[in-house]
Amino acid sequence: MHNSSSCSSISLNEQCVQDLILLAESAGHEILNFYDRDAEVRHKGDASPLTAADLASHQTILHGLKVLTPDIPVLSEESAPIDDQERLSWSTYWLVDPLDGTKEFLNRNGEFTVNIALIEDNVPSFGIVHVPVEGLTYVGQAKKGAFRLDAAHTQVSLHVAEQASDPLRILGSRSHPAPDLDAYLTQQGPFIMAPVGSSLKFCRVAEGSADLYPRFGP
Repeated sequence: MHNSSSCSSISLNEQCVQDLILLAESAGHEILNFYDRDAEVRHKGDASPLTAADLASHQTILHGLKVLTPDIPVLSEESAPIDDQERLSWSTYWLVDPLDGTKEFLNRNGEFTVNIALIEDNVPSFGIVHVPVEGLTYVGQAKKGAFRLDAAHTQVSLHVAEQASDPLRILGSRSHPAPDLDAYLTQQGPFIMAPVGSSLKFCRVAEGSADLYPRFGP
């Protein structure tokens, strides 16, 4: 990883983007260090699981972002509580889920991700989703499009499906049932329903391998 000069401005340059990709991959490697072990699981206030892999990824990303962008605050799912007034005063910040899909991680199905996004004026302007088990990294930047990298960093531009499939390829959450989904599906024509974990669902739609991910809540 280069020094903080590569990310000295909010308009992320190419070197900064590469450093952020490497950071997401490093966090993924930290997670995989725990993947084949029996995980000790704690539960947060909302009953969602928390493992050492979540915390190792969190610390890796937190340290990396402080090196690359020391003036931009970080809001991570595993951060200590932050005063609401302070958080709401941030016009620019990093929004991080260091291990999205902890249940998928515990089930060892590979459907978990590392998520890093830059929020500017309440709008995401840049984002990375890294899939540790697959070695894939999805990158999107406002006004510059999106691409996917494999483990060898071969780059492929991403495009949603130009025309919906017949039957429609619909994704749903693997671990979080959506009560409104069944009612929604009855209004559709022929479809194929596939459960997928974590933010991987958005990546599947972005690359055109699925048509739709209905989302009914935050």
